[in-house]
Amino acid sequence: MNHNEQLKLENQLCFSVYACSREITKMYRPYLDQLGLTYPQYLVLLVLWEHHETTVKALGAELYLDSGTLTPLLKRMEEAGLLKRERSKEDERRVMVHLTTKGEELRDKASIIPDAMAANSGLSKEEFKKALTGFQQLLDHIHSVNEK
Repeated sequence: MNHNEQLKLENQLCFSVYACSREITKMYRPYLDQLGLTYPQYLVLLVLWEHHETTVKALGAELYLDSGTLTPLLKRMEEAGLLKRERSKEDERRVMVHLTTKGEELRDKASIIPDAMAANSGLSKEEFKKALTGFQQLLDHIHSVNEK
């Protein structure tokens, strides 16, 4: 591939991933609006629905968010009654995050979202699963390279 071809927007992995991410987030919006959630809030809830309780640090690592982004997000969610942040009794330096009853109750309402996203993607179940696996592998690989 010559330099002119290399520098075309359509040949940039970063742009394809960025644009795809924006379009996927748009697909989520109507479902999340019904729940009164933003996309980042939904991601936090996904982690908490899976783990029930975690530290702010572990949550940030799992979501690839720094504390400057995560702290205001968690504060808004706490003000909305979705979660609680509390200092660990064992280690005051650790801040634990756990769901409230209100946050837990959203799980049932959100349970339709994954199937709706798969259906709305226009991909078959097999294609969707293959795309998901491919993106997970790409993320894992790039993250491990960036950690070095």
